Amino acid sequence: MLQFSSASTRIVNTKRGVAECLEVACDGNYDAVDLLIFHASIGHDFQDILQESKRLVPHANVVAASCCGVVGREGVSESMKDIAMMAIKGSDYALASTNDLYGHNSYEKALELAHSLAAQKQGINMIYFLGSGIDIDNDLCIKAFEAVFGPEVTIFGATSSDNMKGYVSYQAVNDTVYEHGAYAIGFCDPTLTVDTQATHGFIAIGEPLVVTKSEGHIIKELNGKPAWTEYLNRLGLNDKSDCGNTIPIGALAEKLSPELAKEYGNDHILRVVTKHDGDDMYYATTCPEGTALWLTVRDEEVIFNEMERIVQNIDSRNNHQKPIAVFHADCLARGRFLTDRILKEELVYKMQTPFYNEGNCPPWLGMYGFGEFARLGGKNTYHNYTTALYVIYRN
Repeated sequence: MLQFSSASTRIVNTKRGVAECLEVACDGNYDAVDLLIFHASIGHDFQDILQESKRLVPHANVVAASCCGVVGREGVSESMKDIAMMAIKGSDYALASTNDLYGHNSYEKALELAHSLAAQKQGINMIYFLGSGIDIDNDLCIKAFEAVFGPEVTIFGATSSDNMKGYVSYQAVNDTVYEHGAYAIGFCDPTLTVDTQATHGFIAIGEPLVVTKSEGHIIKELNGKPAWTEYLNRLGLNDKSDCGNTIPIGALAEKLSPELAKEYGNDHILRVVTKHDGDDMYYATTCPEGTALWLTVRDEEVIFNEMERIVQNIDSRNNHQKPIAVFHADCLARGRFLTDRILKEELVYKMQTPFYNEGNCPPWLGMYGFGEFARLGGKNTYHNYTTALYVIYRN
């Protein structure tokens, strides 16, 4: 039976930050830890995270990913030196990892992960997946996991990020740091369930851009013109701009069916562009020709109202039971880059307090990344620009 504890800190020295998280989360009882999951801002040395964790807890598996800030039981922090950690006790899990995962081989690489998990443990009913946030086709990753475990398995997690530049992101497993890798944790504790939901606060505007040429997740033409140039022109940016300039303001929206829109609280699902090669735009999911893509604007009222709604939905669906742990993925564009610190802390407060038990926040591991996984319409779905909550309950 798995047990969870968490901690977060803002500290310059990476190894000291790891030690502090372990001390707080584990209260010195390191022998009781079997798995450590770290999120750390891009200013930290990920090899140091692995080495210090292995020095202090040599028997535990260790995974880590880069992000643009963290959310823990202690609240939100978005500096270059943040670390958050979830410590897990128990053996009811399987761990698999891979390197060189890109958009063109996302299905094959994710399928390898899925087969590895299935070979290790039976009864896996939820998968925590963390992959690179740059050049990855997340639809194909979902498809691969479902090919092995079926659509009933819940996939949750995120894609790693940097400080909103779109240059490089890191994933790390035990003794190796990757720039284009991924790891997957399959949980098979029969007493646990996970409930997921995501929300964003952007409104589609104007006339859409239409994808007139694409290959998989790579958009080559919009409105019959070179994609990247047309995208920048629509955003009012010059040709010297890179992905870091577009991420805050360039959320692209795909229209949802009326049924999904009602559940989502929004008429559109959003997508981010985290890489371009010349005029080719690298989308986060498969993007067929003919897809209409709207530009968007941020709406603070929608962000706060929808956050309250999804928290209430999750709480009601689970009969107001208190969770034993919460994983959380947030888009970096919802952080301090577009919301001042006071508003961000208020949003996190509204997110966390309904799950408190006798005044205490449950173990909580949150990150600001490039994308989020959560169910929509009963199906595993990849999202961008959302807050996604993954609330774990004991049956």
